[in-house]
Amino acid sequence: MQRKASAVWNGDLKKGHGSISTASGTLSNTQYSFGTRFENGVGTNPEELIAAAHAGCFSMALSAQLGVAGLTPTEIATQATVTLEKVGDGFAVTKSHLDVTAVIPGADEATFLTLAGQAKAGCPISKLLNAEITMTATLKG
Repeated sequence: MQRKASAVWNGDLKKGHGSISTASGTLSNTQYSFGTRFENGVGTNPEELIAAAHAGCFSMALSAQLGVAGLTPTEIATQATVTLEKVGDGFAVTKSHLDVTAVIPGADEATFLTLAGQAKAGCPISKLLNAEITMTATLKG
């Protein structure tokens, strides 16, 4: 399986601008720039997209782990926070923190935490990232 996305950049780093598109059409010429990446400009940026991918991937991985354990979640809500830091002469994504809250009928805290840890380690996006990946997990009754 392969998924494709593309980016086009015009101009220099600080004054230039670009657009990101996905083959599915979910993103279509979505704007990004220096301002959306390093300031608070309107548009997206690569780190925000990585955070979205990590949150979505983890949620699905946790659902799969729960299914193997005979549990069905009512809801898994995951927020990923990706950290971009200056490292040496450039920048690097150094962390991705997952904050997950789940409603899982019949689950106890210990089982939930074990399965969430397995999902964090097994999620394909977690495996892709060469960064520290942390998580806060909350089981809601």
